[in-house]
Amino acid sequence: MNQQLRKLVIKTYHVQDIEWSDKVGYNHHTLSLPKRTHADLLDHPHVKSLDVSLIRPGEDRQIYCIMDILPIATKVLGRLGDGITHTMTGVYVMITGADETGESVQNFGSSEGLLSEQLYRGRAGTPGENDLIIHIEVRLKAGSQILRQAVNEGHAQADRYVQLIREMLKQVSPNDYDERHTFVDQVRTGKPKVAIVKMVAAQGTMYDNLLLPREPAGYAGGKSVVDMEGVPVMLSPNEYRDGALRALT
Repeated sequence: MNQQLRKLVIKTYHVQDIEWSDKVGYNHHTLSLPKRTHADLLDHPHVKSLDVSLIRPGEDRQIYCIMDILPIATKVLGRLGDGITHTMTGVYVMITGADETGESVQNFGSSEGLLSEQLYRGRAGTPGENDLIIHIEVRLKAGSQILRQAVNEGHAQADRYVQLIREMLKQVSPNDYDERHTFVDQVRTGKPKVAIVKMVAAQGTMYDNLLLPREPAGYAGGKSVVDMEGVPVMLSPNEYRDGALRALT
């Protein structure tokens, strides 16, 4: 006898193009975005600026160190791992960072250089060959590129921009999705019990992971693995599938 624990429904909304606008919107597979963030997004002494640009398929550019690449998804009903999630396909967010003198965000190793040489498309967790990339470049105050507090605030400010898209995505028609997928966590009586062990980075600065943020693959509300001192945490398959683990690397 099977016992259902939780059910997760993921609805996808495909993005074919992005245009610049005064406000966030989504219409006929076109995502509208404000090119630059509002002044109220920059309210921390470590953050100098946030610049938002678009990288289309086939385009290449020089980038600072990649801080993260993440999908755009939001909870419409329930919490991570159950209920309803809206997610966008055809687009990813890439966060890069440096201080105002051009020193890349890093404490060891760097992915600074040509995008085509630093990012392999079409792999798990990376944009596909035909995906659009929303590039958020975080600039920190001089000398703060190796400070954990500064790097975390850079992530937080970038997340506040992405949250503008998430809030809009919550309001799109629940019937206009491109795909709908249902995932059920359930106990199968008499079947083997399987656990997958995943080790994650927790060295600090830009080598950290967040658990259970308020939004899928979000930042706000997440618990730092560094701050938790690496204690083991159990996640359900649907929590993991729904973006409960955010890698800040």
